[in-house]
Amino acid sequence: MRQLLRYIFLYFVLAIFLQGFFIRKAAAATDPTVWNAASGSILSDKIKQDIASPQQPQDTLSTSPDSVSSKQVLETAVFYTAQDSMVFTGNNMGYLYGDADVKYGNLAIKGEFITMDLDSSIISSTFGIDSAGKEFGYPVFSEGGMEYEMKKVRYNFDTRKAFINNVITQQGEGHIVANEAKMNPDNSFYMRNAKYTTCDQHDHPHFYLNLSKAKVRPEKDVVTGPAWLVVADVPLFPVVLPFAFFPFTKTYSSGIIMPSYGDEMARGFYLQNGGYYFALSDYIDLAVTGELYTKGSWGIGARSNYRKRYKYSGNFNVYSLTTVTGEKELKDVVPEAYSVAKDLRINWTHSQDPKANMYRTLSASVNFSTSRNNHRDLSRLYSREASNNTKSSSVNLTQRFPDSPWSLSATMSINQVSRDSTIAATLPNLSLNMSRIYPLKRKNAVGAERWYEKISMSYSGEFRNSITTKEDRFLKSNLVRDWTNGMRHNIPVSATFTLFDFIQLSPSFNYTERWYTGAHKQAWDPVAKRHVPVDTVHGLKRVYDYSTSLSAQTKIYGMYTPWKMFGDKVQAIRHVFTPSISLSYRPDFGDPKYNFYETYTYRNEYGEDVEYTYSPYSTMMFGTAPTGQSGSIGFDFKNNLEMKVLSDKDSTGVRKISLIDDLGINFSYNMMADSMKWSNINSNIRLKLSKSYTLSLNATWDPYLYELDHNGTPHRVDKLRVLNGKGIGKLMNTGTSFSYSLNQDTFKKLFGRDDGSSRGNENEPDPDNLPDDGTIGANPYEEAERRSSFEQTDNSMGEFDSDGYLKNSVNWNLSFNYSMRYGYGEFNKERMEYKGKLTHSFGLSGSIQPTKNWNFTFNTDYNFEVNRFTSINCTLTRNLHCWSMSASFIPIGPYKSYNFTIRANSSLLQDLKWDERSSPYDRGASWY
Repeated sequence: MRQLLRYIFLYFVLAIFLQGFFIRKAAAATDPTVWNAASGSILSDKIKQDIASPQQPQDTLSTSPDSVSSKQVLETAVFYTAQDSMVFTGNNMGYLYGDADVKYGNLAIKGEFITMDLDSSIISSTFGIDSAGKEFGYPVFSEGGMEYEMKKVRYNFDTRKAFINNVITQQGEGHIVANEAKMNPDNSFYMRNAKYTTCDQHDHPHFYLNLSKAKVRPEKDVVTGPAWLVVADVPLFPVVLPFAFFPFTKTYSSGIIMPSYGDEMARGFYLQNGGYYFALSDYIDLAVTGELYTKGSWGIGARSNYRKRYKYSGNFNVYSLTTVTGEKELKDVVPEAYSVAKDLRINWTHSQDPKANMYRTLSASVNFSTSRNNHRDLSRLYSREASNNTKSSSVNLTQRFPDSPWSLSATMSINQVSRDSTIAATLPNLSLNMSRIYPLKRKNAVGAERWYEKISMSYSGEFRNSITTKEDRFLKSNLVRDWTNGMRHNIPVSATFTLFDFIQLSPSFNYTERWYTGAHKQAWDPVAKRHVPVDTVHGLKRVYDYSTSLSAQTKIYGMYTPWKMFGDKVQAIRHVFTPSISLSYRPDFGDPKYNFYETYTYRNEYGEDVEYTYSPYSTMMFGTAPTGQSGSIGFDFKNNLEMKVLSDKDSTGVRKISLIDDLGINFSYNMMADSMKWSNINSNIRLKLSKSYTLSLNATWDPYLYELDHNGTPHRVDKLRVLNGKGIGKLMNTGTSFSYSLNQDTFKKLFGRDDGSSRGNENEPDPDNLPDDGTIGANPYEEAERRSSFEQTDNSMGEFDSDGYLKNSVNWNLSFNYSMRYGYGEFNKERMEYKGKLTHSFGLSGSIQPTKNWNFTFNTDYNFEVNRFTSINCTLTRNLHCWSMSASFIPIGPYKSYNFTIRANSSLLQDLKWDERSSPYDRGASWY
């Protein structure tokens, strides 16, 4: 029986072999173009029928049912190329050598060596090995826009299946490297012993998830069986995932935001920044996130980004945080042992495209938060904002009317001082403005311009509602009792005439009117020993004032040619002197006929009856009308000094250097005053020290002396200092502020010489001196892009020179800001002078990058009153290629704490991390 079965099996094998042989013979006789090696293509059945002769006799075997069913049918032509050679054998085998390429429809296979079996429609591709034993020419399989790189592949044109060795595919932010993979007709893969990693060192990644068995649907998902993490070739077997699912998508979609976890001594274990992401539309999104602590603290917030092309863009972020510290059971015994603090943060930025609307613009820059929010929020504790004591927010809407001088704007602004939780808010601030117009100008002018046509006027109106209070009382404030409001109108009228061709004569008239909804009555407080408001009289109140002036101004130029002792480089020095003299008049609005001032008599602490005059509107929004008649002569002198020098860098051959950009002084003399006729002396200087820095100083000088009254209080007397041998004036106040940044480049420009680093990269190939290796037309700059995924080199340490030494440059940056203010301090009764008081503020920040992967940043502020640094925020980061390590710490101050984190860089693997931190609320936190 066994012998019979053997004979039957041999018979069927022989029949199949003979049938295939005769089918190939019949096909070759009827269609000699089945394989056209000369043209480099395999033609399809339809093409063969089109070129075949209809009178050609047909072989009976070619029309048999068996022959039709066994013949492989291709849907389109197959094109092939090879750089080295192509060999075809009689058994329908093809061999392509050297950078071979086969294309079949939208499918392409490249490789150093390709084998084609025409009978079974199977194509195989693999790499080559050079004389040094190095692999090159790895196969690349592409279909339908997807591209995969591998070491070996066998593909069946008929079943559209493939078996692949060492394939690399990119899915989302990561890469999958599989030793063995089977590709299905729908382009999905079954993989065995695969690696999923976000490290671009595919052949030897720093870490990966080892997938025992997995199915990969490109650009959709990866489903795997048991998987475990491998770090530095060490498998972490105690942590094994029974299964895993990795979704991938290139479309805009909603999804869950996985939270991060941690532990804090004061608030307990926590989950942070977890929630849900809503893909609302193509123009706006929304993410709702929160945090939860085991000891009762919690927070919730929402953030959104929006953008409409050619219209507007912006983002919005609101977050509420409730911080619970201490033990609730001890609240009745020790109230300080338990506290609940609530914080709010609102951030909003909005910008409008200039092309969206030329008449209406909306802009917003809101940075509002409670004073302790930055220190209670773990995500902002080590940021620069945590040490910032001032915050400002503003929203502005401006409407311009076409073909009209009118414009309307509305502004909301809030300024915060975190140090004492002070809030100064203005909500709203409405402004109506009319640009300068010439009401007497003729529409159809004929002849020369008349003098009255030069008269111009404008208008500005402002309504303001504001409050200055503490943070905890802001929302509890009363709009009528606590907020101050008012409206101001200003109408200036002016003209400019030319006198004697070089003097500009400018008369002007200015009218200002204020509207208030109330007035503050004052009285003497014998306990506080000062005048205090005691009552508010409600009703519409109108306060106005006006003044007129006449000014004359001219310019005087002076040129000076320096001596030859300075050489020929200095060509000339020019001095521009701009004097201005003005006459002004203003009536006395303290006169009883205006009813802007009131007088009452009180008894001071010395038992004396004193008469006091005040204005009920002096504490209102826009103040009150000035008292005292004024007829003043004003003097204003400005100077500008420039030098012209020879320069080869300028195309004109000369260059102008500003020696003194502006040096000015102004003062006035009131002819109608009974005493103190001279005003304070104001001076200013502006120097352009460099292209990026200009020094500006303003100073006020006091021309009068001080004496003590019978109560020992210093007061100003009508005695000029210059007439008493004490100079023209005493410095009352001045100040300046500046900031500067210095880095390695600016340091070289200031103190070093050009090392030629700007001449370009010496490692770039010279297109005019390329090696003759047969790569005619090759782009040398694309060589790195053509490098195989299997040939990735680890350049995380940086670049090395030809001798193998690391080429390293230390990058650093140092920025500082300084402000100084000088003013009157205590009064020296022996010298009868005020002592000067100098106040400073200093901020310092910087960074240093000693190597490519290490970076250290810091920022701090120095308090000159206590002579110490208030706080220091430091951050140390290390780039570990596909991982990152960071350490943030505040070493001094009330918020002393630290935070150490090591995590994977990929956002997909953001939970793959280790976090260690302390909190400012921890007690006894140890430093290691």
